[in-house]
Amino acid sequence: MSTPVQSHGSPVAEVIPIENETSERVVRTMVVGIPVAALILGAWMAWGGTLHWQDLVVLAITYTLTGLGITVGYHRLFTHRSFKTSRALRALLAVLGSMAVEGPVIEWVATHRKHHRFSDHAGDPHSPHLEDAPGWRGALRGLGHAHVGWMFRGKDMANPARYAKDLISDRDLRVISRMFPLWVLVGLAFPFGLGVALTGSVLGGLTGLLWGGAVRVLFLHHVTFSINSLCHFFGRRPFSTGDQSRNLAWLAPLAFGEAWHNNHHAFPTSARHGLDRWQLDPGAWFIGALERCHLASDVIRISPARRARLARNP
Repeated sequence: MSTPVQSHGSPVAEVIPIENETSERVVRTMVVGIPVAALILGAWMAWGGTLHWQDLVVLAITYTLTGLGITVGYHRLFTHRSFKTSRALRALLAVLGSMAVEGPVIEWVATHRKHHRFSDHAGDPHSPHLEDAPGWRGALRGLGHAHVGWMFRGKDMANPARYAKDLISDRDLRVISRMFPLWVLVGLAFPFGLGVALTGSVLGGLTGLLWGGAVRVLFLHHVTFSINSLCHFFGRRPFSTGDQSRNLAWLAPLAFGEAWHNNHHAFPTSARHGLDRWQLDPGAWFIGALERCHLASDVIRISPARRARLARNP
């Protein structure tokens, strides 16, 4: 990933152009489309009785590892600095997040920080509320843009020099970002190897690759995309945030707690998104486990007084 060099004293651009937008769109189309084809193939195989428990174990393990890489690593650690951890664990979380195939860590963080700066206003890369069309047509267009459409609009690519300067100065993260294609391959090789280990056969490795590779990418992508789309359109808004972020309870377990999205926009640096005890937040549980093992420190928590100041009137 290249970073534009700014002359001394000149303003840093909000966005950067994509050098070859056509090839970028082809790659992103493949990233979105191939997992869909894999799911169709997997469903056909399952219908024929070739889905085994080992495949589901591989799917669960890879989904959990890469999901935590995105939600705890990319999001809570690198984007919002909700806690601190060791250099080795930072690198591991960055690699696991890269294996989710949602983009290099520095690019992902820059886009998400830009989203928070302009949330649901002009400049937000993936708001569902910026379409001009009225009624249900406008709503569907907005949701489609927020879910996947925004990824094919290069003009909205956030400039890392503007939004992720701290990560650019981190040598480990620069190297991990540049090696993103390698981590994608590792993310596919791992379920293949796990499938071979569980079944003792190459065929088991291939079905592990199908379910723990392509199908896992599909599920995790669309759960993540749903935070951008559904969680800015449906659900409850207990806090005044100046945007349309919402809590969507049914999505929270699948999203490792990220779907308590209004809570998150109210308190972006909080390590816990599920602020109430009943709000399931596996990402926060993981951070808490790291803290108890002395692998995480300076974990940011929100006091009841701060919550009360932003709470909306019932």
